[in-house]
Amino acid sequence: MKTRPAIGPFLYYGTCLFLGMYFSFTAVQGDGGLFQRVQAEAEAQELHETLEMYHAEVADLENKTLRLSDNFLDLDLLDQQARDRLGYVRADEVIIP
Repeated sequence: MKTRPAIGPFLYYGTCLFLGMYFSFTAVQGDGGLFQRVQAEAEAQELHETLEMYHAEVADLENKTLRLSDNFLDLDLLDQQARDRLGYVRADEVIIP
């Protein structure tokens, strides 16, 4: 008399193994997985650094705007801007092209 091997435990353990591997793979590389999270955190850090750079640039421009306003006129800054933007030179200066 031949006995057949029990296929039930093989199916049960095989299904458990497959589901475990599937969920492990999805947890690591899926849309909400670890790799996506690390990539999103790196992108967020880069965007925060860019934001800080823009905040510093805005603060610098606000400072220059304040210094050129009617209430607070910085003659050195005005002279520098006139030279840079308009090409002004004093009479006692020599221009070397």
